Parts: sequence; structure tokens; C-alpha cells
Amino acid sequence: MSAVVVGAGCSGVFAARELVRAGWLVVLIDPGARPGRGLAYGTAAPWHLLNSPVSAMSAEPDDPLHFLRWCRERDPLIQAGDFVPRAWYGDYLGESLRDADGWGDLAVHRGHVARVFEANGGGLTVLLADDVVVPAEKVVLAVGNPPPRQPFPVTNAHCYIKDPWRPGALDDLPEGDILLVGTGLTAVDVALTLGRAVTAISRHGLLPQVHAPHAALTVPLPRSRTLSGLLREIRGVPHDWQSVMDGLRPHWNDLWQRLSPADQQRFLRHVSRFWEVHRHRMAPAVASAVSGLMTVKKGEVCGVNGTEVITRGPEGISTGHYAAVINCTGPGPVTTNQLVRSLIADGLARSGPHGLGLDTDEHGALLGRTHRPAQIYTLGPARRGTLWETTAVPEIRAQARALAQHLVPVGRSAGGALGWSRADSAYPLPG
Repeated sequence: MSAVVVGAGCSGVFAARELVRAGWLVVLIDPGARPGRGLAYGTAAPWHLLNSPVSAMSAEPDDPLHFLRWCRERDPLIQAGDFVPRAWYGDYLGESLRDADGWGDLAVHRGHVARVFEANGGGLTVLLADDVVVPAEKVVLAVGNPPPRQPFPVTNAHCYIKDPWRPGALDDLPEGDILLVGTGLTAVDVALTLGRAVTAISRHGLLPQVHAPHAALTVPLPRSRTLSGLLREIRGVPHDWQSVMDGLRPHWNDLWQRLSPADQQRFLRHVSRFWEVHRHRMAPAVASAVSGLMTVKKGEVCGVNGTEVITRGPEGISTGHYAAVINCTGPGPVTTNQLVRSLIADGLARSGPHGLGLDTDEHGALLGRTHRPAQIYTLGPARRGTLWETTAVPEIRAQARALAQHLVPVGRSAGGALGWSRADSAYPLPG
């Protein structure tokens, strides 16, 4: 049985590893030159550290110290609570993919998937932009985080940067004041990359909190089914907030799905930003480095015209002038992805709850126009809305394992050819 995994970032590597391990013949397709890097781990900047400690980042669900041992091969002094460069993790994912190639049949192809459609007589056809066609029984979308949305009008702004992660986007910025729109982890990364004083603005004016040593805590699943009741129960847990946040992490998706759609919308409107700054934290070294670079303002940008920026804050409307404005609002909706849009147009997918991701069943199978699960699956950020906690390594690796286990009876029942050979692969596995 054959499966195509679209995207070779963290989600794609995890999915490919688990499917190969389960007996599938896998083609992993990505436009990038180095599998495993993706958007998050392609940076080579040494100041871009992982946002989680080494102990949380293993690629192996059954071996939480796997990444720690890998790091100690580079530096024997690395500890489980350390924060290492993201480039290390990109290398680690690449080597993990090479290991998977030794377990079974895996081909890696450099290309851009233009469309996935149901083939006559069953199965799926994956069409690449260069007209290469790959047949598959199953397809896994591992498209990762999409670029930021455009939250305000922009006119004649030559130094407006919509996507700071676009290659070269931050090169050769003019002298003068710089405004970062957003105060989350993306803004922190950009400030460190620029290495100069910047102003950052967001509606709440909140920076991510800083990781601090805290005791491991097991928190029972709260019983309330309303947002107000849930918040009361969480506030009543007599421990420090980091321990409570991490102790509740295995329960977040159960709690999210228990809430009514109206309460979920209230959470998104009133609570989500406070949750994010406590959940998605900075490494201590990053917090120290950025502390002297960012001036944080509370407010929102209403529009950009040339170098003029109109903002609304606690004191009303004001106008300022900036040499550059950088959109750091974080990932936009997954429906901006061209492949996803084509799947929606073809009725094979639909937008999920609250427009945050795609609608899926409990296994990650896409739900389309007919409301029946397609033979197309997804994991990671594309499942937001159906799930709440779905963007970090522990959750994505668990989803990849669960998907392989869901498909394993079919995957082990038959062999067969991919209609694809290793000679077709446009670039080698990392080694």
C-alpha cells in the first residue's frame, strides 16, 4: 500500500517515519532542498533557540530521551532542561528521516504539489506542478503553518514586510524606527534577527512568558463543561501557573472539545491571548537577549500608507512614521494554502470550526462536501479548531503515531508498487 506525505517539515517527517514503520510505501514530497527543516527549523541563526526544552522534543513517542542523547553527541554537557538552536532540531529531523529509510520503503522527492484528486476506480492521484503524477492509496497533508494574514490595509508601503519568514525579507532594511505588528514569538524572533531597537504593538501588549524551572504536576481532568466553570477550576489548583499549564497539557483537547461552540468562540475572543503567552513561552536566554531591544505598546494598527502608520490605542487614534513595518501576527488561516484551496474547491476538504483549520474526523481524515471522510489525512496546525493543542512536537508526534496505528491493518495487508522508484527522487535523504 502506498501513501504520499505532502510536506517535509516536522509534521511530514513524523508522519513519514510512522507510516514507513507501519509497513507503508511512502513518497515524501516537499519543495525545499533539505527535508526536516521546514519553516521552523530551517533557520541557521544561533540565537533562534527552541521554545521548548530538549526533554520535550523527541521524535520517538516511546523514547522521550531520544533527542537528548542526540544532542549529547554534539555537546556532552547538554541537559534535559536546556534550550538548543533550532538548526540542531532541523538536523535531528533530517537524520530521523534517514533512519526511517532503513526501516522500509521511502522515497523523497523535491517538488510542489499542485493538486490531489480522486482517481477513477478508487485511490488518489497527486499532481505536481511539473506535471509529475504520483498514485497513492492515502495522502497525508503536512502543510505546517501558513504565512500571516493581512490584518490591515496597506498602501504605497515599500518597506512593509507581510511575511518575515520569506527568504531575505529582513535583509537590508533602511535606517530608522521599525514597527513590529504583534508581540508573540514571531516578533521576538524578528527582534533578535534585526539586533536593533524596535517597537512592537499588539492589542493586549503582552510578550510571551519565560520558561522557569517548575515541578512536574499531574492535574486531574476538570469536570466543568462551561468556559467560566473551567477557568474557576483551573485557578483553584494550588500550584504555580507553569506547573498547572503543563500538567493540564494532556487534557487541553478534551477540554476544548467539551466546550460548546459559543464558549469556544468566547475563549478565542477573550482568553486565547492570555493562554498563548503562558503556554508558548520563551527560553530564558532568549528573554534576556530581547529585553533591551523591544518597546511594547498596547494597541492595533489601522492602516499603513507609505511610512505613515495609523494606530488605535488606549489614548485613541495616533499617527507615527516608521522606516519599516513588519507583520509578526503569526500564522494565518490554513485555507490560504493553494493546495488546500484546491481541495476545498473540489469538495475534498472544508474549513473547520472557527475557520482555524480544516474539518476532520477523530483520526485526522479530511471531511469534505459529502461529509464523509476522504482518503486524505492531515496532522499538526491544519487540525486547529477541531483540536486546540495541535501545533507542538509532543502533540504532532502523537498524531503521527495514532494515524499510523489507525491505518496499520490496511497498510500491512498488502504490498504492491508505488509506480515510483528511488531513481525518481530529486534529492537524496540526508546523511
